[in-house]
Amino acid sequence: MKHTDLIIIGTGPGGYGTAVSAAQQGLNTVIIEAAALGGTCLNQGCIPTKCLCRNAQVLNDLKEGDLWGLTHLTYHFDIHKAMERKNEVVSTLQGGIQTLLSAPNITLVKGTARFVDAHTLEVENPHDATGEVIEDPFFSAPNIIIATGSTTKFLPIPGAHLPNVLTSTEMLDIDHIPQRLVIIGGGVIGMEFASIFSAFGSEVTVLEFCKEMLPNFDADLVKRMRPAFKKAGIQLVNQAAVTAIESQEQQLFVHYDCKGNSSTIEADIVLMAVGRAARTEGLELEKAGIHYDAKGIAVDNNLQTNVPGVYAVGDVNGLCQLAHAASFQGQRALNHITQTPDQIRFDLIPSAIFTQPEAASVGLTEAACKERGWNVKTCKGFFRTNGKALAMGEPDGMVKLIFDEEERLIAGHIYGAHAADLIQELVPMIAAGYTLQQLRETIHAHPTLGEVILKAAH
Repeated sequence: MKHTDLIIIGTGPGGYGTAVSAAQQGLNTVIIEAAALGGTCLNQGCIPTKCLCRNAQVLNDLKEGDLWGLTHLTYHFDIHKAMERKNEVVSTLQGGIQTLLSAPNITLVKGTARFVDAHTLEVENPHDATGEVIEDPFFSAPNIIIATGSTTKFLPIPGAHLPNVLTSTEMLDIDHIPQRLVIIGGGVIGMEFASIFSAFGSEVTVLEFCKEMLPNFDADLVKRMRPAFKKAGIQLVNQAAVTAIESQEQQLFVHYDCKGNSSTIEADIVLMAVGRAARTEGLELEKAGIHYDAKGIAVDNNLQTNVPGVYAVGDVNGLCQLAHAASFQGQRALNHITQTPDQIRFDLIPSAIFTQPEAASVGLTEAACKERGWNVKTCKGFFRTNGKALAMGEPDGMVKLIFDEEERLIAGHIYGAHAADLIQELVPMIAAGYTLQQLRETIHAHPTLGEVILKAAH
């Protein structure tokens, strides 16, 4: 049995970065991975989808040829080339992680881990980074971090697992552009794929169970996003409860109820985008006495489970399914292990959706503030008044700032070009307790999209 200081299960954002930090602090660290390096984010999530989002953005710009003086431009989109580029990006980043995990004090073990007891793991078919078999499959440590990520959820309906009913993982490797794509779920994953494949040429319909798509985003943003989706040809059906999927002669038929009426829509491909579930299967958490449920592994503010020395970070704890949240949760867990104080604010985690245009937010929505009985003030600015946005041909967008009774900035929501980049300006302002007046007195470069934030404050 190999004894070490720290064992990490999973090489996603919550795993590999934590391993590197631990090794730099002198902890002998074993990190175990059952699949490809990088986890869901690098292989089936953030990075590959952003590659295709970029393709979609370029295609949309080409379709606006008149705007750029390119009236006679012709083009042919090759999805195989797009997939090749995506795979190259993923491969490059995997190589980077491989290099990081080759550092001193880190041992990378490939194989599937399961608990033997609270501080001992057994790895099935263990081998090292070179493929050489590791004879002893048992590893023990006083501290273990579980960072196994999540898996795709499926609706419990007939036909959910039919051929051509795909998850986001299969969509990222699809070898053709479906003529008719039906997406079940209007959350972040569903709407990103809707934007991508509508740009690629698919007829896209999104069926969302809630009253509005993107239910976790501020209502003002979603209201302004709808026209852009409609312009892109995306059909949105809200309050749609999918009841079954049938297959007839290689065609899929999606049955759903909407506001008391039953309907059916035909599709060549159906994307199941109804969320993700914590990946706990096979870990045999019961043998370690670790508490968990369908939402994930239960943890405290330090990401420690009910078993001292055992932590769970990232999607597997169900707190916040974002890659950057996993990274900082891993850092908090490591800080607790090394007794290092920190000031990480887990109530200030920015989020973004890479549709066309983008949207991003940090802090509570206006509706959530009011539900808590808070008296808030909102300020808005619009991209259509911004010189850089007009020069870019991106007039659709807005910034919404939320202030408390003392006019301190507590939340921000942005829709428009580069919203995912712009939102980061607001995070340190909120953390520092910036007031409305302080924001008004913060000089912004001209001409930049960031001036919309300044405009909103005025």
